[in-house]
Amino acid sequence: MKIALIGYGKMGKMIEEIALSRGHEIVSIIDIDNLQDFDTEAFRSADVAIEFTAPQAAYGNYLKAWEQGVKVVSGSTGWMKEHGDDVHLACTEQGKTLFWASNFSIGVAIFSAVNRYLATIMNRFPQYDVQMEETHHVHKLDHPSGTAITLAEEIVERLDRKTDWEPGRVIQPDGQVLGAVIGSSRDMLRIDSRREGEVPGIHTIKYDSPEDCITITHDAHSRRGFALGAVLAAEYTKEHSGLLTISDMFTFFK
Repeated sequence: MKIALIGYGKMGKMIEEIALSRGHEIVSIIDIDNLQDFDTEAFRSADVAIEFTAPQAAYGNYLKAWEQGVKVVSGSTGWMKEHGDDVHLACTEQGKTLFWASNFSIGVAIFSAVNRYLATIMNRFPQYDVQMEETHHVHKLDHPSGTAITLAEEIVERLDRKTDWEPGRVIQPDGQVLGAVIGSSRDMLRIDSRREGEVPGIHTIKYDSPEDCITITHDAHSRRGFALGAVLAAEYTKEHSGLLTISDMFTFFK
């Protein structure tokens, strides 16, 4: 398969390494200093472009790739609120293809399935209140993480007693706590964030009751799992079209 890379930071380089190890060819690499290379034969020859860039650049990158007839796999977050409807229209009615995920890790896909199943069960047991915490490296500026938001939305969709999620405390590397929630409404799912060291990503969901507590956690050992998942998504996207997600690639249960 011929792959184009959009964004050539740490994740882009790791995706390149894994793609080559799986027998794929990197035909184009686009970064901030060569955006004109979208309009080249090399880029147009790609079966799929894998995009990992900043939120403010992602949607524009999708448009540039689609203009050249290239499908896109993207792990960029932060564009959904402003451009989600446009992307949905492009992929459902205009023949474009985007495979999007806030997290491409196979382990997170399994964790997400467990999260959905557990939330469905917990809808019957209102004595359990649910909270979430995500921990990432000190270089991650946004909070809560895109993965935490996706997990929270899955819970809210299945838990009648929660109407939405809200950002909670942000614990800085020096221990300083920002944005502490005082008197938070019980119908909101709170997501606390912690920034420390070089942590690739930890997501913990806790259901607490006066009698006991049930906790599930996904702890990433490295970013390599995210990169492998992105390449697997590209392999899937080459043979499929439309607006695609991890749930399309991995079907655990409905």
